Amino acid sequence: MSTSRGAERGSVCVLGFSADDRELFESQGAALFEEVVKQGSLCPDDARFDDGGAEHDAFHLLLRMGLLQLDPESREYAAVDPSSVQATIVTPMSAEGAELLTESSRWAAAFSGVSTAWRRSGPTGHGSITELQGDAIDVFLESLVTDAQFELLTAQPQTGRDAAGLAAAAVRDMAALDRGVRMRILYQHSARRSAATHKYVAQVTGRGAEVRTLDEFFNRLIVVDRTTAVIPSSQGLDAALAIREPSVVAYLVDMFDRTWERARPFTNRENSMLRHVATEQRAMTIRMLIEGHADPTSAKRLGVSPRTYAGYVADLKEEYQVMTRFQLGYAMGQQGVSGREDEDD
Repeated sequence: MSTSRGAERGSVCVLGFSADDRELFESQGAALFEEVVKQGSLCPDDARFDDGGAEHDAFHLLLRMGLLQLDPESREYAAVDPSSVQATIVTPMSAEGAELLTESSRWAAAFSGVSTAWRRSGPTGHGSITELQGDAIDVFLESLVTDAQFELLTAQPQTGRDAAGLAAAAVRDMAALDRGVRMRILYQHSARRSAATHKYVAQVTGRGAEVRTLDEFFNRLIVVDRTTAVIPSSQGLDAALAIREPSVVAYLVDMFDRTWERARPFTNRENSMLRHVATEQRAMTIRMLIEGHADPTSAKRLGVSPRTYAGYVADLKEEYQVMTRFQLGYAMGQQGVSGREDEDD
């Protein structure tokens, strides 16, 4: 098998051997080599090795790799010790891989400078909205937070937050805090039930970040230095929009500030605070029921699993001493319960 075939298929080719070559070696070449070891030698006149033969590509791959060597006396091919061949193939690949990693880091550093200039230039001269897709979102956010100078605002729903993602975010965010960047983070109340979130909050608040929680649902938002905002795209979770238009960014910051004022400090563990949080989650559950939302939608709005939400509903049934949701709705209606009593007060 020639390296050109690997290149045509888009395979990575290192030092003359491509991913296609490795796959061929694994699927056919290794078996053919074991056959040679058992037999002691291999006759080159075998029809399998002719053009179009079943073992043609595997045979010539073993020759290129140096795993088969022609005996000048017998005119047959004998097997070569794989450990000696491995060193000649794998070691140079490792060295070249290390060089590529170093070079990729240098390219990333080179791009960092021009990326910073692009973000700081504002909307003049280029679009004020940039669409980001897939892995480009995390790369953009990493660069954006790294270049933050004085402020980071984050609204983060609880759903989809895992321990690995929070650990990576903690490293990035603590570095920003250590540079003197002010950070405010907004979660849903349900975040208080997450051990991973508690660990993250302890790390960032220890360096000066402020974290609060709110009962109501909100979407993801990140604002850096009040110049760039990142929001989800309508296309789904795998797309986002980076916004630099000053008026839109200012509007999003104002929305964040208004929501922030209604939120409760995450680190406050006083009984009165915890009672307030529980009361607000109960009220939110009541509003979801009255508005007739499906359980998955209601669970998402509260930032909890459907099973946890079902538990909230069961607690309300027990509280109002009813058996069905219809009876629950009727009982709450009779008593004038709306889920907004605290707002009215």
